[in-house]
Amino acid sequence: MTTLSIFHQSQPDEAHTVMTDPRAIGDALARHGVRFEQWPTRDLPADASQEQILEAYSEEVARLKQECGFQTADVVSLNPDNPQKEAFRQKFLDEHTHSEDEVRFFVRGQGLFYLHFGDQVYALLCQQNDLISVPDGTRHWFDMGPEPQFTCIRLFTNPEGWVASFTGEDIASRLPRYEGLAGVAG
Repeated sequence: MTTLSIFHQSQPDEAHTVMTDPRAIGDALARHGVRFEQWPTRDLPADASQEQILEAYSEEVARLKQECGFQTADVVSLNPDNPQKEAFRQKFLDEHTHSEDEVRFFVRGQGLFYLHFGDQVYALLCQQNDLISVPDGTRHWFDMGPEPQFTCIRLFTNPEGWVASFTGEDIASRLPRYEGLAGVAG
């Protein structure tokens, strides 16, 4: 279940607000400029190729490209049997920003986005059919968990793809990780 847990950074052990209603989640995130949508499920084989996935969601991807000026879209997938899974996880666990919006649509699986606004941290457990667009300059991090299993469509304005600027803050290490939040929410 898609879940938004909101923490005060001085009390990272317990969320003061937890939401599971997609409309309420979208409204709460929109107040910070974060786009949250749920797209309809498409019938795809488990081993669907990048081309098949992008074709299945071509209307939605085209709409976002037109609305937001994205230049490229691709598909990223990670499974628990990937020998590099821990290195991939570590790459995204520290707070960082981007000079462009970070957009992910979950075709399958799940992942946990943390968004840092002032003294509040919003932890959004994204599930299949969830789209999140984190505005450029927003402090955030991502936890795919110790046994990652997801496929996401990514959209970029920069053809170079994902480029992060790390903040050097330790906030990400003080909040519950995926194991603590995904188990409770999902």
